[in-house]
Amino acid sequence: MHPARDAERAPRGNPAAPGPTGRADTGPVPTPTRCPCLSGLPYDECCGPLHRRERTAPTAEALMRSRYSAFAVGDAGYLLATWHPATRPASLDLDDTTAWRRLDVLATDGGGPFDTTGTVEFRASYSDPGGRGSLHEVSRFVREDGAWTYVDGSIDPGRD
Repeated sequence: MHPARDAERAPRGNPAAPGPTGRADTGPVPTPTRCPCLSGLPYDECCGPLHRRERTAPTAEALMRSRYSAFAVGDAGYLLATWHPATRPASLDLDDTTAWRRLDVLATDGGGPFDTTGTVEFRASYSDPGGRGSLHEVSRFVREDGAWTYVDGSIDPGRD
């Protein structure tokens, strides 16, 4: 989703329901729990298969949604695996005091099944001990060897 200003600590939490805490990988999300990316699909039909590495994201937007969901369920392993090697941090410590509440995709440019680059603009709403906030980002993605990876993004955090 986004590189935290301090790459060692990044927000995490679940927008739909309390999720597993202190986990580096996706724990089981009960079926038919709605996917945290708010696609309207159950998790096991949406981002779950990507988190379990059963398939790869077909588009940059799908990867961005799956990365948002990975933050929501606390899957640092997936976030690192889908981060481009040139910009990937050595480790990622997710913050379990952040609850991701909503994802709104605002715009996409490129990032389709036959593209090699793409951008996705989104707003992610969250709450944490400091209150409610939102993160506005334009993320850049590249597709190499058939797989989309997150490169970086310009972030505009805000407090509600």
